[in-house]
Amino acid sequence: EVQLVESGGGLVQAGGSLRLSCAASGFSFDDYAIGWFRQAPGKEREGVSCISSDGNTSYADSVKGRFTVSSDNAKNTVYLQMNNLKPEDTAVYYCAADGVALTYYYCLGHPGNEFDYWGQGTQVTVSS
Repeated sequence: EVQLVESGGGLVQAGGSLRLSCAASGFSFDDYAIGWFRQAPGKEREGVSCISSDGNTSYADSVKGRFTVSSDNAKNTVYLQMNNLKPEDTAVYYCAADGVALTYYYCLGHPGNEFDYWGQGTQVTVSS
């Protein structure tokens, strides 16, 4: 059974940092496209950072230079390091995975409907 479990969310002041983790079971990250998405109240879900099965990464303009995605294949875990957080980063953050490599290109600028597997989400709240 494929399962994704996020952790690491919380409440932080503007300018602070958080590191989100996405632990996978039932499959190997090596073969999957992974996306980090977020959804703020009243807004559509959006892709913020993606990592392809061969290690390429991409970022939404709104987080570029502040967020870093990485993976530890030995732990089958993907991380999202978020620095210099802003109140507009407040959202529920989800990781998602898909076994089709090209799905990586449907991460940024998309709500992630092409991704088959989703975690439960973790709340990130940034206070001003």
